[in-house]
Amino acid sequence: MNIQISTDKNIDGGEKFSTYVNGVVNEAVAGFNTQITRVGVHFTDQNSSKVGFQDKRCVMEYHIAGRSTTAVSHDADSVDEALAGAVEKARHSIEHTLGKIKNR
Repeated sequence: MNIQISTDKNIDGGEKFSTYVNGVVNEAVAGFNTQITRVGVHFTDQNSSKVGFQDKRCVMEYHIAGRSTTAVSHDADSVDEALAGAVEKARHSIEHTLGKIKNR
């Protein structure tokens, strides 16, 4: 499984951040990594340098082999909360999709 991480210019996406995000994503999809071929994680700060309510966004795109790419997003007050919310939504979506495939 390939994990791609990107940030806008307002979020520091250094090596430590990338390692952290990789760990969170790998743990979240550990049971599905044979079916998932790619995960894209994109972070943006909606209000740039201004402080704002729920202005951090994490968009996760994942690709299950043989299916089209699916995206989920979560807005929060911090990057960590945005990642946690997006991961939870992605995990639920993956479970739902793979459950539908299994029931066929």
